[in-house]
Amino acid sequence: MKMKPIFYSLLVSAAGWLAACQSNNSVSPALNAVTFANLPADPPSAGYNPTNGAPIGVTNKFTFFSFSTGAIVANTDSATNKWDLGFRGTTIIVNGGTSGSGSTTAQVITGTFESYNTAPATGYSPDNLASASAPYAIPTGSGRGWYNYDYTTNLITPIAGKIILVKTTAGKYAKMEIISYYKNQTMPTTPTLTPNDRYYTFRYIYQPDGSTNLK
Repeated sequence: MKMKPIFYSLLVSAAGWLAACQSNNSVSPALNAVTFANLPADPPSAGYNPTNGAPIGVTNKFTFFSFSTGAIVANTDSATNKWDLGFRGTTIIVNGGTSGSGSTTAQVITGTFESYNTAPATGYSPDNLASASAPYAIPTGSGRGWYNYDYTTNLITPIAGKIILVKTTAGKYAKMEIISYYKNQTMPTTPTLTPNDRYYTFRYIYQPDGSTNLK
């Protein structure tokens, strides 16, 4: 009988320790931003001169990307749900609506990458090529979405403070900031006469647990 109080105390302590461990394990770990460099978005052929109107784009096909794998998806999987975004020139499509078989949606918001830590519950759209005003969830055109185009220099530059938020077909959230449109360059100051445009460098955070936490 004298051992019961001690045994009971040990049980209480063990239960408290287990509860503390479970509580700590339930906290989501911090997410790390990933930078993907030089994604080819149907880049120009050799000899392309951005100042003379020569043809650009070799394949006229989109390059597909998956946030969950952090990798390019084969073009042969274009009709599947394996990809989230597709890149061709300055156009970015989502795997949803008229652009894909999935239900991916997106929106462009104003804010800094570091401070936008929670994905909003609303505001996302699929692509809808039947819409004259908003055919793409990520708008194209200078000053309308993620970039500006300088007609005097033919330079395309990401707009500071524009973040792309994505809700994937699987219901996962991601945020993305485009850093550059030029191969191996963070931000070129002048256009070049070599085929180095149509290469995206961007950073992103992908939340695999389905929550809206993006930090």
